[in-house]
Amino acid sequence: MIRENMTTSQSTIAFLFPGQGSQAVGMGKELSGQYPEARQTFDEADDALGYKLSQLCFEGPEEKLRMTEVTQPAILTASVAAWRVLREKGFGPAFVAGHSLGEYSAHVAAGTIGFSDAVRTVRNRGKYMQEAVPAGVGAMAAILGLDLEKVAAVCADAAQGEVCEPANINSSEQIVISGNTAAVERAAKLASERGAKRAIMLSVSAPFHCSLMKPAQDRLAADLTAIHLQKPAVPVVCNVDAMLVEGAAAAQDALVRQVTGSVKWDQSVRLLIAKGIETFVEVGPGKVLSGLIRQIDRSRTSLNVSDEASLQKTLEQLAAEPT
Repeated sequence: MIRENMTTSQSTIAFLFPGQGSQAVGMGKELSGQYPEARQTFDEADDALGYKLSQLCFEGPEEKLRMTEVTQPAILTASVAAWRVLREKGFGPAFVAGHSLGEYSAHVAAGTIGFSDAVRTVRNRGKYMQEAVPAGVGAMAAILGLDLEKVAAVCADAAQGEVCEPANINSSEQIVISGNTAAVERAAKLASERGAKRAIMLSVSAPFHCSLMKPAQDRLAADLTAIHLQKPAVPVVCNVDAMLVEGAAAAQDALVRQVTGSVKWDQSVRLLIAKGIETFVEVGPGKVLSGLIRQIDRSRTSLNVSDEASLQKTLEQLAAEPT
């Protein structure tokens, strides 16, 4: 039984939830084997989707887990399982946020969206994103060591009538761009010429978070309208505005606009720091967000929960935090 009344929100702690790219075969398996609330989460996902997502998470194959419409519910489920274990242990955050897909995990944790609804929605989200742009038409690239103003200028100059836009503003050191393949390739070359430390074409299945995703956004809007959302019990920082979402309608609107909008992660984390957050806990697979926290502000504590060892380490540190 999950003892919701035990959870104590701690004013200096934020929970962060990872997005696509953090998946790995075996994710959630250890927690699921040891904690009933984690196992129940995977069972709920299997029931909601009508197939054994749990088996794909625990055993693979990796190629299947990398398919966008599988990856998205898989990461959501592994993240919610880890969050439910933390909740059962009596720990809750003052704020939540998630990177792209992770914003859905954040809303489940905040009580905005029911878990089964969220799992089905992100499966469709992944499918819609994959189908929005034919293979080879779009691309993404990571620009390292160039600030947002310069990256935006590079995108504008490289577009030449095509789409080329900042997609993930991960930190002041790392900005991912997205759009038509030729335009993104031009931008990567131009960024290097204008002083970027590196410009790396990314291996992705679609050009996420740019205006090419408009067909996916329109389809997802209909899905989100059809499910019940309620006022978040914990403030959620939304990607698209890097602002707090505190109502159901605002949450729904932000999740729709997020599909074509930039992920303003750097700005979101800085907002949380301004709100007094000292400790960030990455809840779910991988350590991508922990790495970005270190780039944004090394003075903050960054923890993660993905398996038993990281859970125990995080519980020890959270127990020492002021409430």
